[in-house]
Amino acid sequence: LCYLNFFYLLLTSSLSLLSPIGHGNHNEDSPFLNSADAACKKNDFYDRNLALFEEELDIRPKVSSLLSRLVNYTSITQGAKEHEEEESTEASRRKTPKSPNMGTLMGVYLPCLQNIFGVILFLRLTWIVGMAGIMQSLLIVLMCCSCTMLTAISMSAIATNGVVPAGGAYFMISRSLGPEFGGAVGLCFYLGTTFASAMYILGAIEIFLVSIILLYPLGSDSAMLNNMRVYGSICLTLMAVVVFVGVKYVNKLASLFLACVIISIVSIYAGAIKSMTHPPEFSICMLGNRTLVRDRFDVCAKTVTEGNITVPSQLWHSFCLAENMSSAQCDDYFIQNNVTEIQGIPGLGSGIVRENMWSNYQQKGEILEKAGLHSVDAHGITDNFGMYVSADIATSFTLLVGIFFPSATGIMAGSNRSGDLRDAQKSIPVGTILAITTTSLVYFTSVILFGSCIEGVVLRDKFGDAVRKNLVVGTLSWPSPWVIVIGSFFSTVGAGLQSLTGAPRLLQAIAKDNIIPFLRVFGHGKTNGEPTWALLLTGLIAELGILIASLDMVAPILSMFFLMCYLFVNLACAVQTLLRTPNWRPRFKYYHWALSFLGMSMCLALMFISSWYYAIVAMGIAGMIYKYIEYQGYVWSPMSI
Repeated sequence: LCYLNFFYLLLTSSLSLLSPIGHGNHNEDSPFLNSADAACKKNDFYDRNLALFEEELDIRPKVSSLLSRLVNYTSITQGAKEHEEEESTEASRRKTPKSPNMGTLMGVYLPCLQNIFGVILFLRLTWIVGMAGIMQSLLIVLMCCSCTMLTAISMSAIATNGVVPAGGAYFMISRSLGPEFGGAVGLCFYLGTTFASAMYILGAIEIFLVSIILLYPLGSDSAMLNNMRVYGSICLTLMAVVVFVGVKYVNKLASLFLACVIISIVSIYAGAIKSMTHPPEFSICMLGNRTLVRDRFDVCAKTVTEGNITVPSQLWHSFCLAENMSSAQCDDYFIQNNVTEIQGIPGLGSGIVRENMWSNYQQKGEILEKAGLHSVDAHGITDNFGMYVSADIATSFTLLVGIFFPSATGIMAGSNRSGDLRDAQKSIPVGTILAITTTSLVYFTSVILFGSCIEGVVLRDKFGDAVRKNLVVGTLSWPSPWVIVIGSFFSTVGAGLQSLTGAPRLLQAIAKDNIIPFLRVFGHGKTNGEPTWALLLTGLIAELGILIASLDMVAPILSMFFLMCYLFVNLACAVQTLLRTPNWRPRFKYYHWALSFLGMSMCLALMFISSWYYAIVAMGIAGMIYKYIEYQGYVWSPMSI
C-alpha cells in the first residue's frame, strides 16, 4: 500500500510538470465546441488584460463595460431575477449560479435615485412652493431630507454589521431588535410600499386625464373623483397582471423609466436657464386680480372686432346673459374690473422671487388672486364661480409636510438588493448617502428655480387651469412641455410597477418567517416562487388607496408608515450602540447614537406634524402587531440570514 501511494504521488507530480507553462490562470481553451465555461474565462481574461493592475479595473471600468451595465440596469428588488429565471425550467437547469457582481452605481445609487424621485416632484412641488413660499418650502425639504439622511446613516451602520442579510429593513430590524419589532416594522414598510403604488397610479392617472386627453372635469368634484377611481382601478388591474405574468417585463423597462426621470429633470434646469433671456410664452388671463380658467374662452378680452364691428367675446357671454353689449344682466365684478394678461413664466431675471418668498396659504374654494393688480371689490354671481381658478383643498404647513415627505422616501432600495452586490458593506452606505445628497440638491435648487421663474398664481394652480391644462412644471421645461408630461407619466407608471413588484415579496418574506400565523398563506406562490397570494392582497390594499381618489390624501398615509419604519431603524442603531453588544461591530464608522436618537425624534415629530390622527393610527397598528407576535409566541425559522 505504501508503494502504491508513492507511485501515485510520483505520477501526479510528473503530470503537473508536463502541463503548459504560463501565469497559472489562462490555460488553453477546451477542445469541446460548446464549452460555456471556457468562453466565459476567455472573455474575462480579454476584459482584464488591458488593465495595469486588477484594482484599477474596479475603480476605472472601461466605457464598454459601463455602457453594457447601463443597458442591463434593473431596479427590481433582490429575488425578482431568480423568479424570472425560473420561468424557463430548461434554462434554469443549464444556468450555473452567478456570484454577486453589482457595484455601487448600478446596485445602489441608481435604484435609490429612481425610487426617491417620483410623482411629487412633477405634480406637487410647484404647488407647495406657491402655497408655502420659498422660505418655508426650503424648510420642508430640509426637514424631510435630514430625516432620511440620518436614517440612512443608521441603516448603513446596521447593514455593515457582519454579513449583510437580504430583505432590507425587515431583516435588519428583526435581527437587531427581535422578531416582534421586525414584524411590526416589516408590515409598516409593506403597507407604505403598497400605498405608494396607489399614489403613483393616482399620479399617473392625474397626468393622463388632465394633461394628455384633457378629460378632467371642470367644476365637478364628484365626477373628478369617480374618474380617478375608474381609471385608477383599470390601471391597477393592468399593472397587477403585468407583475403576475412575470417581472421580466418590468425588468426590461427599468432603463426606460430611469431615463424618463433624468431627461425630465434636465429639461427643467435647461428651461430655467433659457428663461433668463427667452422666457416661454404662457400668458395668464386676469379679471381684476382674479385668475381665470384659460380654456373656457378663446380671447382674453371683453370684446373682439369682426370686420369693423365690435362684438362681445366668449368671455363676455360667460359673465353676461344679454346677447348685445348691454351690461344690465352682467356680473358686477366683471363690469367693474378690467381684463388683463400677465406673463405666467416671467423668467429667472424678472425679480418675481420677491413675491414668491413668503407663504400664501388658502382655504378651500378661495379664488387665486395676484397681489398688486388693481381690483374693484364687487359682488359677483355665484354661477360664474367656475370661471375662476380656485383652491381645491385648505392648505397649511403641516399638510404640505405630509404631502412632500413621500418624495424623500426610497432610501431602502440599496439594502433591499444587498444579495446582488459585490461589496454590500461598502456599496450600501456610499450609494445611499450619495443618492440622498443628489436628490436633496435637486429639491433645494428646484424650489429656488420655481420661485424665481414662475408667477405666484401659476404656482398655486395645482391642475394648470390658468395655462390650458399644462403641467405647471412643464411650462418651465425646455424644449417643450410634453417632455415633462411624457417623462413624468412613464416614470410614475414605472414607480407603480416597482412598488407592486417589491411589496408582495416583502410580505412573502414575513410570511415565510412564520412569526405571524395568519399570514402563512401569503408565503406560498407559483412553482417558481412568485408571490401570487401576496400580490393579490397587495392589489386589494392598493385598491383602497385608489378609491380615496386623491393623491393629496394618500400621500400622508404612506408617510406615516415609512416614518414608522425609519423610526425603528434609528431606534435599532441607537439601542445597539448604547448596549455595546459584542456582536455590534459595524464596518461603517461614521455613526453615533446621538445621530440615531435625533433621527428617531425627527421621525416622530414629522409624524405628528403631518397628521396627528394618522400618526396615532400608525403607531396603534405597529403596537398591535408587536403585541400579537409577542402574545402568540412564534416558531422563528428565518428563511435566510
